[in-house]
Amino acid sequence: MKRQKMGKRNILLAAGALFLGFSLIVGSSTALAKTAKEIDVGVDAALEQFKKEIKGGEEFLKSAKGVLVFPDVIKAAFIVGGTGGSGALRIGGKTVDYYNTAGASFGLSIGAQSMRIIIVFMQDDALKKFRESQGWEAGVDGSVALIDVGTGGSIDTTNIKDPIVAFAFGNKGLMADLSLAGSKYTKIVPDK
Repeated sequence: MKRQKMGKRNILLAAGALFLGFSLIVGSSTALAKTAKEIDVGVDAALEQFKKEIKGGEEFLKSAKGVLVFPDVIKAAFIVGGTGGSGALRIGGKTVDYYNTAGASFGLSIGAQSMRIIIVFMQDDALKKFRESQGWEAGVDGSVALIDVGTGGSIDTTNIKDPIVAFAFGNKGLMADLSLAGSKYTKIVPDK
């Protein structure tokens, strides 16, 4: 009898975790919906923070073919997790498209954090493939190298050879397993 109760308890815990994860994923795409103006204001702030805090950041961004900026990505998990946020793709310093990011995870993760993610397209063909996709997935449709900022907050651009690189910063909480693999990026048309 005791063994049967433990089995039911585990099933209820798993169902609860799945429900929480599903709620996070669905909630991230609806509750975080923003206007184009709100997204652009957040993108401007994220880029300014990046340029201010990362030595060589402004020069690095100038060499990019395109920059996809998510100023407020929420990642939360309790065994099952979800990630979501809205951002903008800039080419030549101007917003050309808006995107949502969403992802799911399953594993021993507990916690929540808010972060800013900047994905930099260093090659024209990588940017073109991204823009032509109908829902681009990191790690499947293109590899994204997550760059660690060096000592003193500087970027060693001589060692960056990847066609797509990303930076995550401004964390407001602790969470293990910082990875963009499996995150999906979909073009949106936000309200003006």
